[in-house]
Amino acid sequence: MSRVRMSVFLTFTLAAATLAPVMAQTPDASNGRWTEAHAQAWYDGQPWLVGANFVPSDAINELEMFQPATFNPPLIDKELGMAEGIGMNTMRVFLQDQLWLNDPKGFQGRLNTFLDISKKHHIRPLLVLFDSCWETNPHLGPQHPPIPGIHNSGWVQSPGKQRLMDPAVEPQLKAYVQGVVGAFAKDDRILGWDIWNEPDNKGGDLEADEPAKVRRIDELLPQAFTWARAEHPTQPLTSGVWTGDWSHPDRESPTTKIQLAESDVISFHNYDWPEVYEARIQELLPLHRPLICTEYMARGNGSTFDTILPIAKKYHVAAINWGFVAGKTQTYLPWDSWQRPYVELKPTIWFHEVFRQDDTPYRQREVDLIRELTGRGTPEPARATAHAPREGSEVLAGTQ
Repeated sequence: MSRVRMSVFLTFTLAAATLAPVMAQTPDASNGRWTEAHAQAWYDGQPWLVGANFVPSDAINELEMFQPATFNPPLIDKELGMAEGIGMNTMRVFLQDQLWLNDPKGFQGRLNTFLDISKKHHIRPLLVLFDSCWETNPHLGPQHPPIPGIHNSGWVQSPGKQRLMDPAVEPQLKAYVQGVVGAFAKDDRILGWDIWNEPDNKGGDLEADEPAKVRRIDELLPQAFTWARAEHPTQPLTSGVWTGDWSHPDRESPTTKIQLAESDVISFHNYDWPEVYEARIQELLPLHRPLICTEYMARGNGSTFDTILPIAKKYHVAAINWGFVAGKTQTYLPWDSWQRPYVELKPTIWFHEVFRQDDTPYRQREVDLIRELTGRGTPEPARATAHAPREGSEVLAGTQ
């Protein structure tokens, strides 16, 4: 090799070596999405992420959690302290667009307070911007009390059916996404941004209205990712796949295709038996991106801490269960309570939640397992083993 060619070769080699780490951190040219290398480098820098979907026990939904009249920092502090005590280090928390539209400065301040409390307990939340589940007509102000015997009887969508379908509202949705993400885009207290929860879930919509809703969401979902990316967040973006076949692109729904194509890290929901949960992980592994399970654990459906958490750890999948402290959401009641309310007879076992309202674990073995698998948390003083409540017994208290 000539001296000139050798010089050119060395120059090219040194330049490539210098640029390689930078290229690993640059987004894909097509849509601003993180590269696989960038996503993996981010995930390699995280501890094993284990947590819960969190709303304080005195709030029926995300509006009641964050509205000024009902925002309750002391209770949030106590309950996040309980999470830290059992080894959890993340929480998935739902926001709502009307909170920002009504009072951007006030909402930003309350969210900042929540993040301060989270940081105190070494918890980095995943924040959810939009949600297609449950009540279609959310409104600010006092929220109705829980409907006796019914699971999640007051949860609300964001933006809600009317605002979703009205093109004139779109600039408000963009302002919400860019306002919230922009305010916290470089904030290391935040783990990431979950752009839209179960976008094609019909929620409380009429079956006849579902196709139009899904078409509209399929228009807005990629835009919502673009709006968020325009603020250049240092945290990853995601939207969790939750239904359908993920084993091959030809079998994916249009919504799923958007979610998988736009997400920096891949998130998913699964409330099934452990063998199904593991199969779902294997369907997503070929995407070569970090996996975060943002919903699992429905005891009566076959999804438990005992069976799912060891699988998540085996594959290094982040695991965020639904529910934490039993309260106004009543998600310790099963899904079928919408057809058969549990008013006189109580469920044999709790569906979701980790703690009762008296701060005792629903099942001591579960919190011991979380501590054991995470290697985190604070050991508790020895106490009598908690048992699942017998049918007809007090559900929320620690007594049997």
